[in-house]
Amino acid sequence: MARKTSKMKVVAAKSSEAADEVTAKAVVKKTAAKAEPNSDAATNKNKSSSWSDTFSRMASTTAHWSGKPIAFLAASACVIIWAATGPLFGYSDTWQLVINTSTTIVTFLMVFLIQNTQNRDTMALQLKLSELVLAVNDAEDRVAGAEDLSDDELEKLHEDLRARADAACETLNSRKASKSKKAS
Repeated sequence: MARKTSKMKVVAAKSSEAADEVTAKAVVKKTAAKAEPNSDAATNKNKSSSWSDTFSRMASTTAHWSGKPIAFLAASACVIIWAATGPLFGYSDTWQLVINTSTTIVTFLMVFLIQNTQNRDTMALQLKLSELVLAVNDAEDRVAGAEDLSDDELEKLHEDLRARADAACETLNSRKASKSKKAS
């Protein structure tokens, strides 16, 4: 137990040092960018960061609004209007092509927007879980970075944790059984 606690302190200290180092590097980069605003590296960094930030904001906003009831009602209204215009256009191939093309384009674009927001949410969740694992004294540090393991390593970790869970379940069941015997 003391060994794990000291190990946790070392990990926490390393995490703190790494955070300080990252912060220091960020300050140095910002200072360098301010000192040389015309440098190509600073310009490219700001453009790519700006593009990434813009896309993330757009993806989050679009995903947020597309999950609202009004978005469903608007899409339903479009389909109803399209269906109602069928007799007007004689149910032609062009009339059918309009809805097929529209839905394909919207679906294609939404896949990328949803994937972006899902990646962000998954990363945030992983960070929160890693913080909790690192905060628990009896937890194993190898679980905190499980998302970076290979499939084989994940399977082995899963088997180990399943065996531990089964052992814990057996222990609880035996305790319940012994309490039941004592109560009888």
